[in-house]
Parts: sequence; structure tokens; C-alpha cells
Amino acid sequence: MFETIATYYVQVFAVILPALVIGLIAIGAHRSGLSKAKTVVAIGGIAALLGIWHALSVNLAKAGILMPPLQATDPPYALMPLLGGAFLLWALGRWTETGRTILGGLDHIHLISIQSLRLMGGFFLIGWVMGDIPWQFALPAGIGDIMAGIAAIQATSALSRGDANAEQLVRRASIIGLLDFVVAVSLGIVTSVGFMQLMAFDSPNIINAYPLALFPEYFVPIFIAFQLFSLGALRRRGTQIATA
Repeated sequence: MFETIATYYVQVFAVILPALVIGLIAIGAHRSGLSKAKTVVAIGGIAALLGIWHALSVNLAKAGILMPPLQATDPPYALMPLLGGAFLLWALGRWTETGRTILGGLDHIHLISIQSLRLMGGFFLIGWVMGDIPWQFALPAGIGDIMAGIAAIQATSALSRGDANAEQLVRRASIIGLLDFVVAVSLGIVTSVGFMQLMAFDSPNIINAYPLALFPEYFVPIFIAFQLFSLGALRRRGTQIATA
């Protein structure tokens, strides 16, 4: 029952989150005056990347390849899409001219608002209630995601109103979001079957099995990249104010 609910749940967000990313790219390209040709290439490229990435994540998860390593000498396949995907998206945004141009056309409100979807992580609490996800992971990760989502909503609202503490709330939301990732990933490893499992032996975590594997292998890298974009925008603004 839970697996069926979880499958539909991740499928919905596997459409919503990439659509928001593509929408933000379109907004940034328009606001920055990027040419139509480069805009089409950027949108098409990211759409293709996210589509291929999703397909690979699904198939690798179903094949059991993204589970934590059983031995210390086994390759950490589970961390490769998570960290590698986040780095790739960040690099495309910061190390390419088109990426920097698009990011330059986005305000703080665009970069932080996508984090409001972190509320989706509250689904872990449902998994715990249904007895499919160990509480050692579900409670910290689920509550942490809800806190991150609420913090992002508060920051977005403050930015839209022009509150004096809006940037402070953006910074707080980014820090909460990144800390939540550290906690969730760490607990995901130590509660799952593998050589680093330290708890939840009676009910091992299934976060790296399909369909929940899409959380760490697909959704989280996207969120991490935008957290870094948001913090980078704050840092650049602080530098501009200091040198003004």
C-alpha cells in the first residue's frame, strides 16, 4: 500500500519540480535579455538533462544499484547522483556564460521560492506512521524538510513585501535547508542496510530503494544547487554593498 502511494507521490513531484526549474530558467533568460536562440538551447538542454537523469535514477534504483555500499571497498553509488548531480547543476549555473546570465536575471525571491517544495519531505512521516520508514530517519528528515519549506515560504513572503529582514530570512532558510540535507543524508546512510548501518536493524530504511530513491538521487540535488545559487547571490550582493 505504502509503495503504491509513494510511487504516485514521487511521480507527481518528478513533474512539478523540473517544471519549476525550467520556468525559472525562462524567467531568468527573459529578464536578463538572453537571446531567443540561447534561451531555447538552455531550456532544451536542462529539460533533456533532467529527463535523462530521472530515467537513469528510476532504472538504477529499481535495479538496486543505488543502495548504500555493503562493504567499505564498494563504490558509493548512492552518493554519486546526489553529490554529482548537485555539482553539475551548480557548475552549469556558475561556470557557463549562459548560466551566469540566467542567474543574474533572477531575484532572491526566485531562487529561494523553489525551496518551499521541501514540504514534500513531510511524506517521510506518513511512511513512519504506516510502518515502512524507521522513525530514526523519518522524524528528523521529515520534520527537517517541513522546517526548511516553512523557512523558505517565510523568506519568500518577506521578499515579496520588501521587509527589511528579508535577506536575513533568505540566509536563514538556506542554512536550515543545507543542515537538513546533512542530517537526512547521514541518517539515511546509518539506517540503511550497509557497512555503515548503526541503527534501525529491525526495520532498515528504504530511502534508496525505488520509489523513495528519487528523493536523494533526483530531488535533493536540485534543491541543493538552488540553495547554493541563493547563498551565492547573497554573498555577491554583500560584496557589492561593501564596495559601494
